Amino acid sequence: MVLSGMISAGEASDFRRLVMDHKVIVADAFNEILQKKDAELLSELLHFSDRSKKSGFHVIHICTEMSPLVSVGSLATYVTGLSCALQRKGHLVEVILPKYAFMDLDEVQGLQQIKAGFYSYFNGQQHGNRIWTGVVSGIGVSFIEPLYYSSFFSREKVYGYSDDFERFTYFSRASLDYIVKSGKQPDVLHIHNWETAIVGPLFWDIHVNQGLGGTRILLTCHDFNSQCLEQPDKLSLCGLDPPRLHRPDRLQDNTKTHLVNILKGGIVYSNKVVIVSSMNSKGRIISSFSQELKPTLSIHQEKLVIAPYGFDNTTWDPSKDNFLPENYSAEDMKGKTVCKVALQQQLALSGSASSILVGCFFAELSDIDMENLKAVVQNATRRGVQVILVEISKSSITNTKLESFQELLKDQNVRFINRLGEAISHLVFAGSDIILCQSFHEPDLQVPLKALKYGAAPVAVTSIDNISRNFVDHDYERTKFSQFISSNFGKMSLSQALDEIENNPSRWNRKTLAAMAMDFSWDAECCDVHVSAYTAIKKL
Repeated sequence: MVLSGMISAGEASDFRRLVMDHKVIVADAFNEILQKKDAELLSELLHFSDRSKKSGFHVIHICTEMSPLVSVGSLATYVTGLSCALQRKGHLVEVILPKYAFMDLDEVQGLQQIKAGFYSYFNGQQHGNRIWTGVVSGIGVSFIEPLYYSSFFSREKVYGYSDDFERFTYFSRASLDYIVKSGKQPDVLHIHNWETAIVGPLFWDIHVNQGLGGTRILLTCHDFNSQCLEQPDKLSLCGLDPPRLHRPDRLQDNTKTHLVNILKGGIVYSNKVVIVSSMNSKGRIISSFSQELKPTLSIHQEKLVIAPYGFDNTTWDPSKDNFLPENYSAEDMKGKTVCKVALQQQLALSGSASSILVGCFFAELSDIDMENLKAVVQNATRRGVQVILVEISKSSITNTKLESFQELLKDQNVRFINRLGEAISHLVFAGSDIILCQSFHEPDLQVPLKALKYGAAPVAVTSIDNISRNFVDHDYERTKFSQFISSNFGKMSLSQALDEIENNPSRWNRKTLAAMAMDFSWDAECCDVHVSAYTAIKKL
């Protein structure tokens, strides 16, 4: 409405605050207004009641992935999961994405192109863009489609091109220009990994005085393996001043000092940095997983917070899972026995509900010690344990490896699933007593989180899950998930888990029931950590 001249930027801000403060959740009201024209909606907004107010944040994600539209790694499910959780708690969340040519836009409700022209700065000139808007999973999404640089996002994949810096810098600058020109005044700009980390310097050097004085910046880092090192003069493409930023306390890389480090710039110029890690503490990440950014993270450690991944408990909940033959909960576990028997029958496994069943989900066998896995599975089957190996990766190489692995085992108690449908996936979690995990830190598959919810104990292929015995983690630096796993299942091998089931079943049942009662969904600790971070930076 602002871009088309129907209302002023100030009126738009007032309307957003009214909607955000109202008791009705935006996602719940969306279907009722989907078919209304802008004029009709404007008429309703003019008469909108502001009673029953509640406080909330207006958060805009500037990112490169969002499930289910475009998903390469853990960022996609994180953006959608966190955004939905925030809106369920009364916050207003928007997402800005590039308009990739390969996206399935059928997932977008109410998709429309904004007819007003929109220009953004890049390489010394203003360039035209098309803006599309719609709703995904109840979240308002804006898509930016460059016109002159149309090739930037018309490719077959998201990442991995020689001009990735130019592509995502264009998008970052265009996102900020769009926010300013549309009159949005969010409380928080939430940026992600190196691809949109340049928003930090851009915001404070260029955009903060364009009506965004009350906005703060939060950066999320999913890992530090990709940081984007570039020649300093490339910063001028988006309007930044290279000499001003190519300094040790700003963007200059800590090792290759003739280059700038874009992720470092995001850390330096953000008010808070959330490192998403379910298992590792802040101290361990800084000391062992930060690559060459250790000095930078050490200097800025007061702004660092750790948040765990979550999972979608609206889809993954055994008490209301439509894929299960019978539902169950921690208060009534009879349905889990029904699920186990159904799983055994579907996979032609002999035995009864008293048999111990172990499910194993794998995405990349390249990360697995195959000899160790073979020994673990063989030791289990010698004890009469039934094992289900589930291959999730679309890679034909992984598929071949698992088939060879199954051929090598040749055991009547082993089954191999290589065409994973939604129904069988849910049934494996529900029917298993134990889920054998690649790692307790599985942001893409979320296997340990789902296992806990379904009363199946997560046990790592290699016990202790690479947590060093020599590194002291302070509990206050670790997530609740990490503390729970470490004290219950983290240091337990599959053999030890089987011993406990057989020798101390009451203790085992208490642990699994306690796990089911815990909430590790997006709505719990992950959302709480982010709300606390938003609250802290708004006070700055």
